[in-house]
This record gives sequence, structure tokens and C-alpha cells, in this order.
Amino acid sequence: MPSDAASAPFEPETTPEEYRQRSLLLADLGRYDEAAGELAAGLAAAPADPALLATLARVHLVAEQPVEALVAAERAVAAGPDRVDGLVARGMALVDNRRYAEAAQVAGAILGRWPADPYAQRTGAALLSEARNGQEALNAAWHGVRIAPADGEAHLVLAVVAARLRLFDLAQRAYAEALDLDSAIGEAQRDVGIVRLERRRWARALETLADEAALAQPPAPDMPDAALLPAPQSPAPQSPAVVRPAGPVLDPGADSATTVRQAVLYCANAVLVAGMVTGVMRLASPGASRVWAAAMGVLILVAVLVWLTRRLTEPLGVALRRLGERDRPLLASAYLAGAAPLLIVLHAGVGGVVPLVAAMVTAALAELFVLVRQ
Repeated sequence: MPSDAASAPFEPETTPEEYRQRSLLLADLGRYDEAAGELAAGLAAAPADPALLATLARVHLVAEQPVEALVAAERAVAAGPDRVDGLVARGMALVDNRRYAEAAQVAGAILGRWPADPYAQRTGAALLSEARNGQEALNAAWHGVRIAPADGEAHLVLAVVAARLRLFDLAQRAYAEALDLDSAIGEAQRDVGIVRLERRRWARALETLADEAALAQPPAPDMPDAALLPAPQSPAPQSPAVVRPAGPVLDPGADSATTVRQAVLYCANAVLVAGMVTGVMRLASPGASRVWAAAMGVLILVAVLVWLTRRLTEPLGVALRRLGERDRPLLASAYLAGAAPLLIVLHAGVGGVVPLVAAMVTAALAELFVLVRQ
């Protein structure tokens, strides 16, 4: 006789897509904390699943947690570089983190890689408008309408882009067409969840622009106004209470440590090269060498800080505080590397060999600490 264990039906494990679908349902109820928990469970089994990571980024976006959203979006793009959902999430997270130049690059990549995809074109146009509004964004929005003329959301994006350019006649016509094609767009500001995250984002942006336009324009009957654009609305009484995730699902500590370690090596190597060149120049012209040292010290410090800011998915201060808790030797190396270009600038100000030698020794120690620990 077969045993009970042998006769029990086989229960397959939960797939990553099932975790994702459950998170979407929970997010539609405003339970973003539980949605993030479902995604965390899915990522525990499939840590590099691009769909789970992109969905997690969207949960953090709708929960107004842009730093955490960027961490998840960066990993989504790394896991699925050919997927548009990860790039869209990264673009929105960059905008919400006020990193507009990078967001414009992401929007351009979306528009260039999927020229015939209506979703990619309208979303890329809207992201480009958020990051760097102008004629290019307007052209992209028009293209999105041309390839999907029956898509109400494409006309909504055109209305947003036009309103940002203060082309209110065009914005009114585009918004009216969007409502004719999809009347639900008129209530998009009240949506909860992440399935229609883009639609709600563009609708809220248009609502804000319409409010600003109404306040800014004089009451002249022959001038275009924002009368046909959405009026400010109060939250619907039936909207579910929103519960945000209490903390990040993904820990950016390892990524931040790797980035800081690389920055230490870049900075230390640059200081060593600049110090040697300064020493050689000093033999020929002490004055010229000090000018060179000042320029190089400032350039190295600024370049490394800009590089760090662009590469880190969290604020630099947060990354350094985390290193203080988890990896103090690396934190010490970072401070040594940061002090080295300042010592070169000090040499330029006071002259003498001591600050120059101190800069090179400090840089060498910072690099040595990193290399030995690796």
C-alpha cells in the first residue's frame, strides 16, 4: 500500500511570476508594504529576476521612496538590459532623485531602442519632458500619437509635454482627445497601485500644470487657458489607506562599497600621477608647478565626487555612514583618498615639498589598504 506521503499530490513551488502577480493585487489595495514583502519573497528564490526587480522599483516609486526605487531599478536594468520596464522604472527613479541629466539619457535610450513600440515612445517622451523638456520631447510625444492614434494615454502624454512648454491650445486638444478615447483618464489621479503607475503620474503632472497655468494667466477671453485641463481634485473617499514599506527590500550596501572602493583607486592613482608630474615640474619652474598642482588637485576631487554621485544609487552621506557601521577600513581608505588631493592643493598654496610628499604618501596608503583587503 502506498504511503500517505507518496499519495499526496505534488505542490509546485511558487514561481517568480506568481509572487509578482500577488504583489500587483496587494498594491492595488494600497498595501505597498505587503506587496514589497511578496516581491522580497520572490527575490529570495530568484534574486536576479528582472520582472520582480522592476516591479519592486515601481512599488517604491508609488510609495514615494525614490532612493529605494533607484536601487531596485538599477538591478532590474542590470538583470534585463533589453527590457523596457526596467529602463522606465530607472528613468522615473532618476527624475524623482533629481538626477535629470541621467534621466534624459535613459529617456533617449528608450526612444531610440523601441521606435515602433507605442508604450516605449509615449513613456520615453514623458520621461524626457520631465528631465529636459523641449522640442525633442514634443517631437517624441507626437510620434507616440502617430503610431498609436487610438491610445488615449499617448494623447495624455502629448498634453503633458505641451503644457510644460506652455502650448495650452495643443494641451487642451490633446487632453480632450485622450478623454474621448478613454474616459477613465479623467479619474487617473485617483488610481492606486502600480498597474497604471505611468497614467497616474502623467495625469497628476497635468493637473499640477493646469493649476499653475490658471493661477499665472490674466483673465483675458481671447487667450488660451487651462479650462479643459483637469481641475484639482480631492482624494476619493473610497480610496484605500496606503501603507508604505517600512524599509528597503534590497540592501545597496555591497554595491555602494564596490563603488567607493573603485573611487578610492581612481583618486589615489590620479593623485600619485599628479604628484609625480608636479615634482618634475618643480625642478624647472616652482611657480608653474604650483599652478598645475592647484588645478589638478581641484579637478581630481571634483571628478571623483561627480563620478561617485552618478554611480551610487543612494546619497553619498548614507553610503559613508553605512561603511562606518560595516567596513571601517574601507571608510578610512575613502577619507585618506579624499584628503590626498586636498594636500596637493595645500602644496599649491604654501609651497614646499612636505605637503606634496604627504599627498603622495596618503594616496599610496589609501590604495594599499584597498588592494590588501581585496
